[in-house]
This record gives sequence, C-alpha cells and structure tokens, in this order.
Amino acid sequence: MLSKKRRTFSPVFLLAVASGQFVLAEEPAPHRSRSEMEQFLLNAEVVQRKALGQGVTNSEKALLSDGKLQHEAHIQSIDVQNNSFTSARGTELNFKDSYKYNIAAYRLDKIMDLNMIPVSVVRKVAGKTSAVTWWVDDKMFDDVDRKKQGIDPPNQDDWNQQMYVVRVFDQLIYNTDRNLGNLVIDKQWRMWMIDHTRAFRLQAKLLNEKNLVMCDRRLLANMKKLDEETLQEQLMPFLTKGEIKAMLTRRDLIVKYFDKLVKEKGEGVVKFCNRKTHARACRGSNPARDRLSRRWVGMPKRTVTTPGSVHLAQLLGLGGFVSLLAR
Repeated sequence: MLSKKRRTFSPVFLLAVASGQFVLAEEPAPHRSRSEMEQFLLNAEVVQRKALGQGVTNSEKALLSDGKLQHEAHIQSIDVQNNSFTSARGTELNFKDSYKYNIAAYRLDKIMDLNMIPVSVVRKVAGKTSAVTWWVDDKMFDDVDRKKQGIDPPNQDDWNQQMYVVRVFDQLIYNTDRNLGNLVIDKQWRMWMIDHTRAFRLQAKLLNEKNLVMCDRRLLANMKKLDEETLQEQLMPFLTKGEIKAMLTRRDLIVKYFDKLVKEKGEGVVKFCNRKTHARACRGSNPARDRLSRRWVGMPKRTVTTPGSVHLAQLLGLGGFVSLLAR
C-alpha cells in the first residue's frame, strides 16, 4: 500500500540563480564537530591518493577510511624556503611556501570563530609530514568555475559579507596567494577559504589596505582579543614567534583602520553580522532582515524563495512555484 505522506522539500533544496541558470542544492552533509573531523583526519587510513594536477604545491586528493566513514581530504606536504622568489606578482624576499601555514590558518579560524576554513591537521602521509585537510562537504565549485559558468550568488548581500571577511582575514595573515581557485563554495552558498601555504609573512604592514571596506562585528571583536601568549600556545610550531608578532602588528593596523572608518562613515555602514556563518548570533542586528529570516523559516517546506521569479520547480516536476520575495 502506497504511503499517503506528502512529499516535501526544504528551502535549501533549490537555489535559482541569475543568467537563466540554476543550481540544485541538496540537503547538507551530516553535521560533524571539528573535533570529530580532526580525529578522523589524524587516524583514518589513507586508502587512495592522486595528484590534483593544479596549483603549484603538488598537492593530492586522498580518500580516507576509518572502517565506518569514508571521506576525502586534501594533502599538502610542500615546505620550502628561499632567499627570494620571483613570480608575475614580483620578487618576494625570505620566501616560504609551507603546509604548516594551512594548519595555522585553520587554528586561527578556530580561535576567532570564523567557521570559514576547513579542518586541517598535521600527520605523516607516505613518510612525509603533511597538512591533511577535510575536503569541503557539498562542494559545488570554486570561484573560478562559478564565474566561468556565469552563475551569480542567490543573495548578493550574504556573498559580499563573506567576501569582506576573506579580505580582512587575508590582510591579517598577509596572504600573498589568494585567488579565485582557493575560494570554494558549497551547496548552501557558504564560502570556504583553502590553501594558505603562502601566508603569515613577516611584514609589519598590510598587504593592501584598500581591500578593507567592511568588517564582521564578531571578527573585529575577536581580533581585538588576540594575544601573543594564546597565539604562541595554539599556533607554534606552525608559526614562528616573529610571524606571530608580525600578525599582531597587522591586527593593530586593521583595528585602527576600521575604528577610523567607523568615525568617518558610521558603525552601521562599516560593520555587519555575517549571517551565513553565525545566523543565530546575528538575530537582532538587522530587524528588517530578521523579519525576512523568520518568514523564510516559517514557510511551508514546499515553497522556496529566490532572487528572480521563475517556474523552475514546475520544470523539475516538483509541482511547486518558485517566487520572488523582493528585499
């Protein structure tokens, strides 16, 4: 006997996007804590490895298994240091390219509660000490592929806020190698920063102050709390004392810059709350948007709101209608 239960779809099932294209968003992968992911990466058996064939660090994609769970990981073992290095961006003195910075970036993400860098641990793989990083769950594409396909984010404000966080974080760690290929987007349109092997330089200045436009309130508050003792405890031996001191100097410059910007333009123009990574904590920061969020949550599961009024649900046989809810 057939069940009479109605078929329902959650709001994340379908994301319609611009340029006449759309992306199906499946239910998110099962939630695992950072601690669980760390233990898996540290202890699971590496059953398959293959070269990625992209980038300059000769990294690998691996399949890990602990007998219950199989999951992919990104492996980087590069650890080089040169007096100078010349690229299209110019010549860099005291050049380093190291797997250690991937782990330092992840640990710094944890300290500041960003939730935008995948779990990364240090372990030996095939005899080489490496950074083993959780492969982003529900990956849709990196930002290079997104642009090639002409796909726009379904919510430009959320996208911009995440990008502003990336810019601030890159100034903090003096990341010399941020590119569209190491910004990964998952099926919930969350942005993940990967590949930080060329960051944490010794410069006591900002890489590009013009990239600082807006800042997440939580990020700015947590940056102010950073102290040398905590960073040495959490980030050494992946960073040197000199690299940590330089980062704290850059932190001071970032805080000073945004304090000045707030005085000039007002706090509401400069600071925001990143709803993509901290939705609950952001409630109340924007009453108008809170009402929209509550309306979204309260909708029947069959109804989905997206930018643009389209009938993709009917095309997909869902029998529903995807409607526009203007901001």
